[in-house]
Amino acid sequence: MLTIEPIPAFNDNYIWLLHDGTACAVVDPGDAEPVIRVLQQRGLQLTTILVTHHHFDHVGGLSALLAYAQPRVYGPENPAIAGITHPVGAGDSLEVLGRTFKVLAVPGHTLDHIAYFGGAVDASPPLLFCGDTLFAGGCGRMFEGTAPVMHASLSALAALPPDTQVYCAHEYTQANLRFAGAADPDNAALAERTRGVARQRAQNEPTVPSSIAVERATNPFLRCTEPALIASLKRQGKWQGDAPESVFAALRSWKDEF
Repeated sequence: MLTIEPIPAFNDNYIWLLHDGTACAVVDPGDAEPVIRVLQQRGLQLTTILVTHHHFDHVGGLSALLAYAQPRVYGPENPAIAGITHPVGAGDSLEVLGRTFKVLAVPGHTLDHIAYFGGAVDASPPLLFCGDTLFAGGCGRMFEGTAPVMHASLSALAALPPDTQVYCAHEYTQANLRFAGAADPDNAALAERTRGVARQRAQNEPTVPSSIAVERATNPFLRCTEPALIASLKRQGKWQGDAPESVFAALRSWKDEF
């Protein structure tokens, strides 16, 4: 059985560890040291690394981990990322510890950004490793893409099965939900989620993974066709138009200065 757990790194990064008790994979290892420590403590063999995009806090540990364990490293077809042994792009498939993952192109945060989607297996729900594109309660900043590009990427993720478990790369949930509450103040599901997340963080518990169903119900960046959200933007003087990509652009601009 596949076990998934976070390895904390830096201030708020999660390096995701997937293991079967013997072999393991990690996702977006920005720092090798905490990964190697866990490998040694657990007696795990690192066979695979998945990379979603080129930012240093996602790739900074690649060279040390390659030297330590010689794993296969899957990542975007971006020559700027040193250490990718198996470049992949949209539509490619790969196997990680017996589970098949499909590569999705999700540009916007960066132009090379990809995500890894694993379909349901027996009683296990689908899995999504989405880096910095979709966050619990939010989404990544647009460092390289445009609002229509980012909105299209998020819409593709929102169309995944509702029970898909969403493994993003940062513990940003409380801050994201504070903004969500300002943007979507009458959303009862969001208010309930905010209270639950506060309890989790008070116990220093991760708020990730989330699910696509939860994100559709509470994440304003996946709710760009909701009349209540559009009305809220108008009340706040943030409205840029009713088209979904315009609603997204207004929300992202507001969040950037929130």
